Amino acid sequence: MTRGVKSADAVARRDSVTTGSARRQDLHVPPRMKAWVLDGPGELRLADKPVPTPGAAEVLVRVDAVAICGTDLEVIGHGDPALVQGGTPFNKNFTPGHEYMGTVAALGAGVDEFAVGDRVAVEIHAGCGRCERCREGMYTACLNYGMNYGDHDKGHRANGFTTDGGFAQYAVNHVNTLVHVPESLSDEEATLIVTAGTAMYGLDVIGGLVAGQSVVVIGPGAIGLMVVAVAKALGASPVILIGTRHDRHRLQTGLKLGSDVAVNGQEQDAVQEVVSLTRGRGAHYVFECSGARDAINEAARMVSRGGRICAVAFAKEPVLVDVARLVSNNIYLFGIRGEGRSATRRAAALMAQQRFPAKLLHTHTFPFDEVPGAIRCAAERVENVIKVVVKVQRT
Repeated sequence: MTRGVKSADAVARRDSVTTGSARRQDLHVPPRMKAWVLDGPGELRLADKPVPTPGAAEVLVRVDAVAICGTDLEVIGHGDPALVQGGTPFNKNFTPGHEYMGTVAALGAGVDEFAVGDRVAVEIHAGCGRCERCREGMYTACLNYGMNYGDHDKGHRANGFTTDGGFAQYAVNHVNTLVHVPESLSDEEATLIVTAGTAMYGLDVIGGLVAGQSVVVIGPGAIGLMVVAVAKALGASPVILIGTRHDRHRLQTGLKLGSDVAVNGQEQDAVQEVVSLTRGRGAHYVFECSGARDAINEAARMVSRGGRICAVAFAKEPVLVDVARLVSNNIYLFGIRGEGRSATRRAAALMAQQRFPAKLLHTHTFPFDEVPGAIRCAAERVENVIKVVVKVQRT
């Protein structure tokens, strides 16, 4: 059943900015908190944990709402791609969850970018800040991610993957991973800022502003729908969304978010539809957001010569790709991970300007003590679910 929970009133911004050591008393931060921890695969348990203390360049966030991502389901069920203490996240008192927002509760040393009481949304990755990629702004491709994934001494951290995430009452974040949330956005909408940031990052990587150019999105999951919304907000035309008969509700949502056409690939020839809608040329850009086995090859038949494909979804196994088609048609293939190059901040700006109705993606709400039920709802895709949001109950 869809649960209606009213958004919590935003906490008023404090005038003073804390410097030096963290001041825990400003929002009456308790010494301990409730948090969901992962025992064995698929086993979540509500536990009592100490409230973490922010270090230098960090803030303590009181988690107000957290959305459930498909990757959370993978972490909880199978472990990968999380890596905690050099191994799987199971039975290590680890708290998953990475799409959360909340209120700044305390500041670590040297923090003046945020004030206690600020509403913030969070990114996942804090790169090491010292490798070549991080210095280029590509912190989601941090070189110390691969060599020292989860090594805090190197500075890299990924909330909900290598360090505790947002299925808790409080979480610590590096200042580089925070973005201010405007008062016009509800808590539930704010949890979607990171998803919109991933869409924005993909559009950045393949060419930036897309006004007047055609965009195809394969796969109407949350990220695919956000690509539709962000691309349309940036002026793409036409925007074509492709799904299956199981995605009827999501295809309809895509039309509301800005898609010009929604194609059911099991009832229509999706490639021919795209070719027809683009006057025989193919699309400028194709975003593969489904992870389907033959989706990259399908994208290569939809894109124009010299066009660009962005692979967003994780395929479950290695797939065969028609490289000859890519080469002979000068087609570029990009892959992105997460929401790099500060794309989340730009996405938040679009949402603050109400350039698209992101709230349409939020379909179900659960209270904090029903996180396992929320996980099942998302995993089983019940009742036309798109995004499940957990409202964190605070003491």
